[in-house]
Amino acid sequence: MTKPPPSAAAALAQVPTAPLPLHPAAPGVHRMNSDRLFGGAQELQIEHRGALYRLKQTALGKLILTK
Repeated sequence: MTKPPPSAAAALAQVPTAPLPLHPAAPGVHRMNSDRLFGGAQELQIEHRGALYRLKQTALGKLILTK
C-alpha cells in the first residue's frame, strides 16, 4: 500500500473531525439541546396562542408537556 501524495494528505488534514448529528433537523425545523432550553430549571412555561403549557423534566429524564 502506498502513501497518498503530500498534497492529498494535507487536504485530508483539513477535513473537520467533529461528529455529525445522528438525526439532523429537517428544513424548517429548529433543533435545540434540552439542557440549553431548560437552563438548569426543571420546568418551562410556554405560552402558545393564549394558552399556558408546562414542560417538565421527570426524575428519570423524560419530558412531560401539560396544558
